[in-house]
Amino acid sequence: MRKQVPLVCQHVENISRDAMADFQDVIRRYVRHRQGLYALHRKGKLYYVGLASDLYWRLKSHLKDRHGTSWDRFSLYLTIGDKHLKELESLILRITKPTGNKVKGKFAKSDNLKRRLTTDIKAIQRDQLNGIIGKIIITASTKSEPSDGKAPALHSYIHSWAN
Repeated sequence: MRKQVPLVCQHVENISRDAMADFQDVIRRYVRHRQGLYALHRKGKLYYVGLASDLYWRLKSHLKDRHGTSWDRFSLYLTIGDKHLKELESLILRITKPTGNKVKGKFAKSDNLKRRLTTDIKAIQRDQLNGIIGKIIITASTKSEPSDGKAPALHSYIHSWAN
């Protein structure tokens, strides 16, 4: 047997599903008791992404579970350690959105920046608008529409000008 070189990641991609039956002893030698990510493919497209602490047994279970007949090829990504494996899986799920995965993946201890980004963009847009047409004071009466319901396009934005 050849000596394994310690790498951060080893991989094998686009292997036929039939190899699990025809060459299971060989595959077992490479991936048994190894953790990492795996991908199931159907007709050349990504179908499912998952993580496992034992890739061989996890892949073998997918031959008989609800995904059993839904994939025809697989890829394996073996890692050393599993410190960030869940976050990596979640990232891949969110980017690729495979049809076989029911969940999109969650990030532990993650901060969604969308609300802060929205607030910052609105502040910049407000400053830009003030620079273009002058400072605007918006009051509660500005937000109400006339009784006919047909307010001029800028009516709700421009009420009075600051001195």
